[in-house]
Amino acid sequence: MLYFLSQKLLEWLHGTPWEGDFSWLRLFHYITVRSAGAAVTSLALSWWFGPKVIHWLKQLRFGQDYRDKAEEAGGLAARVLSKKGTPTMGGVLIVLVLVFSTVLWAEWWNALIELTLLSVIVLAGLGFYDDYAKILQQTGGGTPPRVKLWAQTAVSGFIGVYLWLTPSTSRLVSEIMVPFCKYPVATDAAWLGILIVILAIVGTSNAVNLTDGLDGLAIGCSLIVAFVFLVFTYLAGNARAAAYLHIPFVSGAGELTVFCAALIGAGLGFLWFNCHPARVFMGDTGSLALGGAFGVVTVLIHQPFVLVIAGGIFVIEAASVLLQTGWFRYTRMRTGTGRRIFLMAPLHHHFEKKGWYESQVVMRFYILCVLFAVVALATLKLR
Repeated sequence: MLYFLSQKLLEWLHGTPWEGDFSWLRLFHYITVRSAGAAVTSLALSWWFGPKVIHWLKQLRFGQDYRDKAEEAGGLAARVLSKKGTPTMGGVLIVLVLVFSTVLWAEWWNALIELTLLSVIVLAGLGFYDDYAKILQQTGGGTPPRVKLWAQTAVSGFIGVYLWLTPSTSRLVSEIMVPFCKYPVATDAAWLGILIVILAIVGTSNAVNLTDGLDGLAIGCSLIVAFVFLVFTYLAGNARAAAYLHIPFVSGAGELTVFCAALIGAGLGFLWFNCHPARVFMGDTGSLALGGAFGVVTVLIHQPFVLVIAGGIFVIEAASVLLQTGWFRYTRMRTGTGRRIFLMAPLHHHFEKKGWYESQVVMRFYILCVLFAVVALATLKLR
């Protein structure tokens, strides 16, 4: 919005005596300036509205008045404080601030921005409905998994088909890019591309949701991943840099840098209230939206498999659940007694049950997430 207004004002003032006085408005043309503005705006709004949102959630009794699954399972000797009664749905703060800052600083009429915001809003709505169902039931059950999966598949399928049918973006789906390779490993593979789009968005959305189990864990890891894509989106939207690094150039992708910057600001602001001991949880409202956003962004810059590296922590968390569930069902079918690989899944609860303090688990996962981020950034040169 600010970009549009500044450019219009410069057009109106062109050739007038006031043109020189307002020449500073040209700063809004630069993505770096608008990205910095989006980050600062998101951070400031999160700090400003954070206490108000927490108070509002408490008034509405949108709190977790049931024990979470980790506490119900027992054995968490290192967990000093119970999470019962902490307000959830804090993802509302992240999403509202993120959307507002992006619309304020980015070219919101950019198709890539529109698709990203669409996924964030739809998945946030799905998460909000799930959180509300959990509060009503007070059991932690929420929306049936198949309902969430169908809704996620629908929005990701729509994005994949839209990209394929639009001439300017069809190659984002029909050509398959993988890390460390300069050229597509497959072309004219739209069916495979659409499947990858669905897996990227649905998989990441659920993976971030599974990671959201300890104070500050999901949002902290999301901040690190967002920084990786801040770099990737800027380079993908810069024709000269993309050509030099032999990465796909995507016209308009630079505006996604503003989105990533806004996400970083909103995430930092939320982490202020979500760090241990958390005053608020993001809930599915935030985790589904953030995960979906990462999936969409990585598809729009034609680097879907980089997300597997940058979001390595999310992949590990999701894999631990799949392995635990699969092995338990297999051994129960073969022996009559289900067996477990981990003490508890997702993986962060396994380490809690081994006696690690919650803050230890979170900080060590941060370190691993940084290492994954470094490897992901290395793919820019190792091609």
